[in-house]
Amino acid sequence: MSKRPIRILGLAPEAWPRLLMPLMMGMLLLGAWEFAVRHFGVPPYVLPGPLSIGDALVTNWPSLAAALMVTLRITVLALLVAVTAGVVLAVLFSQSKWVEMTFLPYAVILQVTPIVAIAPLIIIWVDNVQAALLICAWIVAFFPIVSNTTIGLNSTDRNLVDLFRLYGATRWQTLVHLRLPAAMPFFLAGLRISGGLALIGAIVAEFVAGAGGASSGLAYRILEAGYQLQIPRMFAALALISLAGVVIFLALSLLSHLILRRWHESALSPDR
Repeated sequence: MSKRPIRILGLAPEAWPRLLMPLMMGMLLLGAWEFAVRHFGVPPYVLPGPLSIGDALVTNWPSLAAALMVTLRITVLALLVAVTAGVVLAVLFSQSKWVEMTFLPYAVILQVTPIVAIAPLIIIWVDNVQAALLICAWIVAFFPIVSNTTIGLNSTDRNLVDLFRLYGATRWQTLVHLRLPAAMPFFLAGLRISGGLALIGAIVAEFVAGAGGASSGLAYRILEAGYQLQIPRMFAALALISLAGVVIFLALSLLSHLILRRWHESALSPDR
């Protein structure tokens, strides 16, 4: 009778090194950074230390937290729109090669065109600044969803497709009960990529727009701090952006694991 591994705080023993090693390395790098800044006497307006950044984060937390919520709202909305449009378009691509040959090149064009180049045009054409920021973030996040989902739908086992056809399944039944489940790992992989890209698109669009006021995001706070030479505040806003990106990736990775853990090889635990 095999013994199951003892879990600590809900984590398996093999999961702890993955959690502790990055944390230890991060603490080591932050300590070395603080030591170097103090030892060489680097002024805060050139490179602040982690303690100065932390103090600026605490001092300016109300304004930075409000800006973070604005940026995250645009990011989440853009990701939701990208998921909806990407999945629908991927299904159309998988059902009709003519549709795929007609529209896929335009999706590629959107992907390869730098968002910095087209963001000013979108901001000029769209009267509402928030809507313009949403469009910019959506453009960046859209392609990984449609590309990965299309590959997943087209990678369905041909033998299973023939089996469904043999039993008289309709195209809708084959799509719902075979193609979509088979494409789920591909879709979730694209979703993890698009989560970070949506945040990047929102930040870049905010930089281009330069919209201030109560509805401004973290990008404007970075610009504002740079104009006022409040470099620790600038680093604090940058740290919030990085932390938000990490949280988004971890949340989407957890979602992927919860969906795939019972049936897909990529998420099965080693002891199963």
